[in-house]
Amino acid sequence: MIREATPADVTEIHAMIRELAEYERLPDEARATTDQLDDALFGPHPAAFAHVAEDEATGRTVGFALWFRNFSTWNGTHGIYLEDLYVRPEARGGGHGKALLTNLARICAERGYGRLEWSVLDWNEPSIAFYKSLGATPMDGWTVYRLAGDALAAAGARRPAA
Repeated sequence: MIREATPADVTEIHAMIRELAEYERLPDEARATTDQLDDALFGPHPAAFAHVAEDEATGRTVGFALWFRNFSTWNGTHGIYLEDLYVRPEARGGGHGKALLTNLARICAERGYGRLEWSVLDWNEPSIAFYKSLGATPMDGWTVYRLAGDALAAAGARRPAA
């Protein structure tokens, strides 16, 4: 079963974010706290949204999708950027990942959003195969860039030329 996350899910979503970071071989990169996550999802100005997958037999949370709206200046419509999709290893193959993704696709269709996008690590062949099985296509010719840490601070400290 897929449902919208509630504040009671924050601790479990946080735990799965840590599990995802371990899976992606980046455990030290996942520094968000449960308080930050709670504020981002349920604070006065939510920045993100989440859905959880529950095992119908046990009621246990086995996966989540965390996403936010983006906007295409070319299409003039919103879209969804899927920040994280994760299904616990013991629940993989049970249709939870597909249900989470199709739920987001349904939200896009219902709201008139133009696209659903996400990133995947190049080495993550099982996920790539799964995404392709749903009809997703890679955005060849595009490279993701990021400013973070000291480089972000330095860029933000620069004064624009007049």
